[in-house]
Amino acid sequence: MLVIDRIKEMSASGEWPPGTRLPSEFELAKMFGVSRATLREALRVLEEEGAVVRRHGIGTFIAERSLVQAGIEQLFSVTEWIERAGRTPGTTGFSIGEVEAGKEDQEAFGLKGPESLYLIHRIRTADDDPVVYCEDRVPKSVLPDGLDGFDGSIFNHLEAAGRPITYARTVIKPIAHHPEVFPALDVKEGQALLLLEQMHFDASDSPVLLSANYFRTDTFHFHVFRRRPKE
Repeated sequence: MLVIDRIKEMSASGEWPPGTRLPSEFELAKMFGVSRATLREALRVLEEEGAVVRRHGIGTFIAERSLVQAGIEQLFSVTEWIERAGRTPGTTGFSIGEVEAGKEDQEAFGLKGPESLYLIHRIRTADDDPVVYCEDRVPKSVLPDGLDGFDGSIFNHLEAAGRPITYARTVIKPIAHHPEVFPALDVKEGQALLLLEQMHFDASDSPVLLSANYFRTDTFHFHVFRRRPKE
């Protein structure tokens, strides 16, 4: 499609560098000599390809980061998601601490009494861009050998400890503001994050990891394959 090719050319040439806000639909349609319906279809395709990002009520922008497009029917780690998009995963802002399990944590993990949890904070990067803020909680009893040798992927570490994750229960929430996470991910004003709160279970159906992952919506696009029920 002519419009798609022209927008890509203008982006590649530097005329419209990453982050550029595109003209209005009316102006673009006039510029390329097409109908607004044709233009909207072109922008839809470009958005699916990750070439542009639409921000509701603000406008359409040339994407600053290549998108990680992922289905959430299958349980992949953040590392795997980034690698599958052809980007290089990394970790920064790494910290490990210990906290006493509160009432909510005890109920979530099915703990019978007070127990310490490992509390892990880190920022996951894709080609050095900060894209996911991760907060993980793991009961110390799940990892008797601790976190020695931890490489940034909690999935890998649990598997090495003999507690591989087999499934997760996930709650998805949009996040408009967070005083710590937004600055850490360099989120711009008017942009939201997508929070995946997940309890992960091992092969024996035991809860082993409670995670809160905040994803940049200009980098991660999630989709779900849905099927109508059989009558």
